[in-house]
Amino acid sequence: MTYIIAEPCVDLLDKACIEECPVDCIYEGNRMLYIHPDECVDCGACEPVCPVEAIFYEDDVPEQWKDYTTANYEFFADLGSPGGASKVGKIDKDHAVVAAQPPREAEH
Repeated sequence: MTYIIAEPCVDLLDKACIEECPVDCIYEGNRMLYIHPDECVDCGACEPVCPVEAIFYEDDVPEQWKDYTTANYEFFADLGSPGGASKVGKIDKDHAVVAAQPPREAEH
C-alpha cells in the first residue's frame, strides 16, 4: 500500500508534500506530482500538508479518482526505482490519465 496523489494536484504542483516527505519519494511530472509506490514508507506526512487535499491512502482514494491509483503506479513503469526524487529532478512526462485532463487555470 502507498499514498496516491489524485486529480486536485493536476496543474497545481504545490510541492508542500515534497518538503514534508522524509524519504524523498514524491516525483514531479509535467502537470502533477506522483508518489513512488516502492519508495513510500506510508508515514502519511504528505497528506495533511496538501492545500487541496489531493493525497489519499491507497484504500481511501475517492471513487471518481480511482484511475489515479493506476496512474501513480504506471508513471514509474519505465523509470524503475531511482531511490529519490531530488536526484532525478522533474520528469518530462505525465500518465495518460493526467495528460487527458483539460488545463486548469492557476488560482490566485
